[in-house]
Amino acid sequence: MAHSTAEPVSAKAAWGGGVAPYNISWGKMMMWFFLVSDALTFSSLLIYYGASRNTYRVAGNWPDPDTVFNHFPFIEAHVPLAFVSLMTFILIMSSVTMVLAVEAGHRFDKKKVIFWLVLTIIGGLMFLGSQAYEWTAFITGTHDGRPLPDGSVLRGAGLTQNEYGHPLFAQLFFFITGFHGSHVFSGVVLNVITLIMTIRGVFERRGHYEFVEKVGLYWHFVDLVWVFVFTFFYLI
Repeated sequence: MAHSTAEPVSAKAAWGGGVAPYNISWGKMMMWFFLVSDALTFSSLLIYYGASRNTYRVAGNWPDPDTVFNHFPFIEAHVPLAFVSLMTFILIMSSVTMVLAVEAGHRFDKKKVIFWLVLTIIGGLMFLGSQAYEWTAFITGTHDGRPLPDGSVLRGAGLTQNEYGHPLFAQLFFFITGFHGSHVFSGVVLNVITLIMTIRGVFERRGHYEFVEKVGLYWHFVDLVWVFVFTFFYLI
């Protein structure tokens, strides 16, 4: 009976190397785990929104995005979806500057990393400010309102009443866009921390800018989720 002369493979070699399983650092792998779990959360919320929309649209009281989101700062005329399109453009451009920050980190170009991170932070703050305006306009109402049986007029939207249609639309709008907004705010905080660490030369001493890349993964995820939120709430 022939005996195999092959040496047994160690667990370390099979795994791909202790501190970097599958050639990915632990930090980056954990970030991917978090993003996948977070994607499932957003997916559940958007699926519920889609199901609710299809249910109540049949009754004819589900709001039309073109008639709800048609305001623009300092402009009296109704411009459907123009402002939210600007918000989307700002967030996408901030993702581009984040890519450039990561690329500069790979080249150990500290000044460029700082420059692009600053622009990314500005883009995130602009988006949050725009979302605050969007919420304000939605809550206060920018239309003629809806007459009620008692003779009063309902203007704007809240958790229990909605000028534009079914209250569930407003509830889901506040929850899902607010949930996404909290992610954007967290991303801005992470970028500020990353900027401070870059200025202090932390990554130069470590010998790599991987932390910038991990924060970049989170920021790109936030941007990608907004594309789906934008599609579900504003386009469909």
